[in-house]
Amino acid sequence: MNDDMHQSETKFSIGDDLYGVSVTELETRIARLQEEVKRIEVELLKKKRDLSSANLLFVPKK
Repeated sequence: MNDDMHQSETKFSIGDDLYGVSVTELETRIARLQEEVKRIEVELLKKKRDLSSANLLFVPKK
């Protein structure tokens, strides 16, 4: 089984009941969530940088 196939088989949502989830699956979920946090942080930094650049261009003149 390749990684792409494994990823598509393991779907979860925030707030899911974790009672019947194995240790391995919990570790997989944590890893995926950490990857998603990193992806979101990168996008947030890009947006902040763009906003900062825009603010410098459009600073009201006194």
